[in-house]
Amino acid sequence: MPVAGLVPAPRQEQAHADLLVRNAKVFTGDVHRPHARAVAIRDGRVAALGDDHELAPLVGPGTRVVDALGRRVVPGLNDSHLHVIRGGLNYVLELRWDGVRSLRQALAMLRDQAGRTPRGQWIRVVGGWTAEQFAERRMPTVAELNAAAPDTPVFVLHLYQSALMNRAGVRAAGFTRDTPDPRGGQIVRDRNGEPNGVLLAAPGALVLYSTLAKAPTLDAADKRTSTRHFLRELNRFGLTSAVDAAGGFQSFPDDYGTVADLAAAGELSLRIAYHLFPQTAGQELADLKRWTETVKPGDGDAWLRLNGAGENLTWAAADFENFSEPRPELAAGYEAEFEQAVRILVENGWGFRLHATYDETIRRDLAVFEKLAAEGLFPGGGRWLFDHAETVSAGSLDRIAALGGAVSVQNRMSFQGLAFRDRYGSEAAAHTPPVRAMLDRGLTVAAGTDATRVSSYNPWVALHWLITGRTV
Repeated sequence: MPVAGLVPAPRQEQAHADLLVRNAKVFTGDVHRPHARAVAIRDGRVAALGDDHELAPLVGPGTRVVDALGRRVVPGLNDSHLHVIRGGLNYVLELRWDGVRSLRQALAMLRDQAGRTPRGQWIRVVGGWTAEQFAERRMPTVAELNAAAPDTPVFVLHLYQSALMNRAGVRAAGFTRDTPDPRGGQIVRDRNGEPNGVLLAAPGALVLYSTLAKAPTLDAADKRTSTRHFLRELNRFGLTSAVDAAGGFQSFPDDYGTVADLAAAGELSLRIAYHLFPQTAGQELADLKRWTETVKPGDGDAWLRLNGAGENLTWAAADFENFSEPRPELAAGYEAEFEQAVRILVENGWGFRLHATYDETIRRDLAVFEKLAAEGLFPGGGRWLFDHAETVSAGSLDRIAALGGAVSVQNRMSFQGLAFRDRYGSEAAAHTPPVRAMLDRGLTVAAGTDATRVSSYNPWVALHWLITGRTV
């Protein structure tokens, strides 16, 4: 709450703060002084920490003084792995079940949304929920979706595992008895061979994401509006910056145009560092080479800048994160193309991030890096890291540290923890991912959500998991 009572200091050489928060419990991040009572902000940055009386001289005629009433104050949060660009383009199109405690309530929300959805658009429930959060401990049925929205197409994505569609959704997607199953996925059919509305990732999620991509998109003006709403929602949870990990169905430069326009207009409320992700199998090396010749990490400004490549460099090197299915075996010999991709990047000073769920994948990637290290290319000038790393081993962590790498972990176990436990056992689940072992080796460990398609974009759900190890 804004307060009076602090007298502005007389004019002096020390610059006054734009904002002073007093009577607070300020988390400083400094192990020698972990807490402070007041914080001063100038030009959007922390200018000083201390007690109320220590910072009183920073109050000037234009300083806004806020009494925190003894509440906790933390710095703006950074989500180190968030699909913020793609999420913004679709935010106003989605119905969120984050934190909804009963399937009955979720279906009521679906019925309400059907009454508001414009003709031709779909209802999309994408990310932030799991069946285990509902009191009923189950997913909705296709029949329930049909009853809730008989005429509006519905697509409900459940983790990396499956999706449900109502009858109208199946028609809108163009699925018929003659539609073939995509590679790594299944369109489930009834006894007559007709698609019944269930899609299964077996084990890859391409069938889920390619179906979602069939839904109508927004025009340019509505994409800007949607993105602004999404960024404000992230601000509401305390996020002031994020690293966009790119991803499938996010093409450069086309799908980056909205955030670029907002940045040019000074309308971003979240600082974004973004990555570039080759979209087409067989074209990855050409894409990476073209990018290194036309743009470079650091391009942009404090609000929007290029960070590097990833989270995939080549499609053949990417594993899947569907813990309801056995670990996929990656193709033999993918390392040759992968080595060329990494070489293009490190020789041009690019950093990169790599999607790698399993230690089996990480070990194979590390062997490529060690080969390049023998040529003096690792550690290089660009930062590099593994994303996810749920089952990374102690030996692999030692190798990552030796090569100057880092790890970015996300709370996928908040939503998939039970599936992981059922497949790999409670002991393995208790150490997945091994965050303490990473820190003990001096590795930089970044945290994120991997939102929006599976996890919630609420960073406090991720922080709760990091501290407690509990699922939602």
